[in-house]
Amino acid sequence: MKRDSHRPTARPPSNTLLSRINIPLLEIPVTAGSSRTTFYVYQWPLEKKNNTGVVSETYKCGVKGPGISSYWKKPQDAPKAFEDCMRNVTWQIPAHLRDSTQIYLGATAGMRLLRLQNETAANKVMASIKNYFNSQPFDFRSAQIISGQDEGVYGWITVNYLMGNFLEKNLWNMWVHPSGMETIGALDLGGASTQISFSMGENVNVSSSDIIQVTLYGYTYTLYTHSFQCYGRHEAEKKLQAMLLQNSSTKAEVINPCYPQDYTTSFTLEHIFDSPCTSDLRPASYNPHDVIVFKGTGDPSQCRDQVVSLFDFKACDDREDCSFNGVSQPKVKGPFMAFSGFYYTAAALNLSDSFSLNSFNSSTWNFCLQNWQQRFVCKRNVDHERVWRT
Repeated sequence: MKRDSHRPTARPPSNTLLSRINIPLLEIPVTAGSSRTTFYVYQWPLEKKNNTGVVSETYKCGVKGPGISSYWKKPQDAPKAFEDCMRNVTWQIPAHLRDSTQIYLGATAGMRLLRLQNETAANKVMASIKNYFNSQPFDFRSAQIISGQDEGVYGWITVNYLMGNFLEKNLWNMWVHPSGMETIGALDLGGASTQISFSMGENVNVSSSDIIQVTLYGYTYTLYTHSFQCYGRHEAEKKLQAMLLQNSSTKAEVINPCYPQDYTTSFTLEHIFDSPCTSDLRPASYNPHDVIVFKGTGDPSQCRDQVVSLFDFKACDDREDCSFNGVSQPKVKGPFMAFSGFYYTAAALNLSDSFSLNSFNSSTWNFCLQNWQQRFVCKRNVDHERVWRT
């Protein structure tokens, strides 16, 4: 996904909706993750199928810059990054429909962590965004921090909707429920959290707050969904760095087997430990401005062992209905689709849309064996990091 420039655009985008004649209902959802914010334009016809709309995406705009939680020191600057996308989205909506087009923002784990760490700052960021949306020519409904459970459910719905598991058109061009169609599970890797969601089936007897029922197109699905806070790509890396520093015999240069051989990078202690995910590993003598140098060795075996240590499997006590860290989870059922951070990783490895777990593991292993000079620049569609580290 190519990010939009902050420079003013001379004319509306070429795929504007203004030329469309019969425009159905429109909506502008904004997703605010820990590392990026994205504007969408959705549309659906007036008629619904069993009280659920048949939705299609007509436009998407990625906001340039980091996630909104990074503006906690200057909350008034958070919505300033929205300007280009808001301008482009406004061009997509006919003027006479703007005041009836709903817009809302859902913030995920980045803001959930900020709220845990500094609730006042989180509230100020959200208030700044609400004020901004109230000044726009749309029907602003809400800007809120959604729960991890909601994030997991939305991911599961999105995956199965796009796969056609809820609806299909029959010979008479009517939307019907696919006969015998099974849903698939969803694996969502974000920057600050990761979610797993899947349909449990009818005969699973599990009592958990992670069980939720969703009714779509007249059918009810019983889902298991859990959000693992601090296990997103960025926060998990901080946890790994904190653990490596804690176990290092020297603090001048810390070995990281997950970084390429011949690669060095540095971080302040504030970057590593100024997070609820790593606060329990913070050194006793802590100066947030101290700089730590990490040197890569490109050792996939040691890297795997170090990453595995971030997961407490012993807490499950060999229970089958447990994932890690003592979290109850019924036995997984059916195929899964992995997206978000998983997609970017697969794209960086030049893997196709569908591949086996063995192919993914071997590609990752070979990639990690390359030194820094051998690393390749990611494809243009991998927009959030130009060069990948192990």
